[in-house]
Amino acid sequence: MEEKKTFDQAVMEMIVLLKEKNYKKTREKLLEHNEADIAEALEEILEETGIDTTIIVFRMLPKDISVEVFSRLPSDDQKEIINRITEKELTYIIDELDFDDKIDVLEELPANVVDKILEKTPKKERHQINTFLNYPDNCAGTLMTPDYISLEKEMTVREALAYIKNEGMDSETIYTCYVKEGSRKLKGIVSLRTLVVSDDNTKIADIMREDFVSINVYEDQEEVSEMFKKYGYLAMPVVDNEQRLVGIITMDDILDVIEEENTEDIERMAGVMDSSTTEYLNTGVGQHVKSRLPWLIFLMVSLMITGAIISQFEETLSQVIVLVAYLPLLMGTGGNTGSQTSTLVIRSMAIGDLELKDALKVLWKEFRISITVGLILSVMNFGKVMLIDGESWKIAVTVSAAMLIIVTFAKVIGGMLPMAAKKIKIDPALMANPMIASITDMFSATIYLVMASLILGI
Repeated sequence: MEEKKTFDQAVMEMIVLLKEKNYKKTREKLLEHNEADIAEALEEILEETGIDTTIIVFRMLPKDISVEVFSRLPSDDQKEIINRITEKELTYIIDELDFDDKIDVLEELPANVVDKILEKTPKKERHQINTFLNYPDNCAGTLMTPDYISLEKEMTVREALAYIKNEGMDSETIYTCYVKEGSRKLKGIVSLRTLVVSDDNTKIADIMREDFVSINVYEDQEEVSEMFKKYGYLAMPVVDNEQRLVGIITMDDILDVIEEENTEDIERMAGVMDSSTTEYLNTGVGQHVKSRLPWLIFLMVSLMITGAIISQFEETLSQVIVLVAYLPLLMGTGGNTGSQTSTLVIRSMAIGDLELKDALKVLWKEFRISITVGLILSVMNFGKVMLIDGESWKIAVTVSAAMLIIVTFAKVIGGMLPMAAKKIKIDPALMANPMIASITDMFSATIYLVMASLILGI
């Protein structure tokens, strides 16, 4: 905690120095930190002093450090810098970026700027970049890098280690090497550890592992992140439909995907649809309205339906007006219990604890839980209605029985809807608080008022 406070103080000192136009001292203080911290400092500097001062600071950085810092900045800040630096400076940054970072930046640039950059790119690399840019959004192909160590089966360990020494600096990782045969067909993997402890004359074919896990280039990025979580690898190979190696995905790329997917799930669970990936304050009012309005309209319509259901029992309510007092209690409890269950099920599905084949197990478990919880809540409400509110036993039975049925329904539907959504290829996160609450509200009002009519005979 103390280190973070010290860094924040250092950033504030830099901002003060910049306002005094003491650029030399600012540069000295900035270079005391690593690239990740410099990128964080630049974000603060941009917010406090504006883009013009930030560009001056960025240009003061040594070239190799500036490229690394640029790759760590948020995409919005990268765009700000790109719009202000020269074409020559931009070309240098693009050339020096790691391939996967290069693709991420090029995807954000206008087509005419990308064309200018590609004109100055060697033909072989230009073809490779165009291939990567043409992969569908959110698939494994957009996450991978072609910078990996590939070995031949007939190499010896001595030859492999010599090759790694020559090529390793340009590779994303050297800890896992990929063994190819013929036209880039992936045949196995071998770790650097295995190479180091093996005899120099041993053939790669004799020590490579053929029981590797690979990712198809068109696999959805969410499925890719699930595979990384399942197997715990630092890097995984990406292959095409012919099992040819086209790249690798490393853990640092997956961390960004996990953050993005978690953010998307949280937003959908809160009733925000297709939200912008930019920061909250940088997102326009129109975009916020567009992402929130559809759910609000859906919820408003569902409340209208609930209101219409209640109006059908207007005569019942007018005869026993006290029934109205318990309606919010029942509807609220139903919504809360359903949302509680759906949240647990969605989380379990997200981390791989639950699969579609477990649907019946979930149904049986939630049914037992709902009966237990429902009975406890019903007894509590029976006592409240009779002893505290002083109402008749018939009203107490009506409220308690409705509570039991509503809780049972809400918990079962809260457990089943996310699994049903996944079955029909819809994001289970959509079946969270807003959706569950709307469904249980309609059901709660209906079951309560029907039971009131039957038990009270009105």
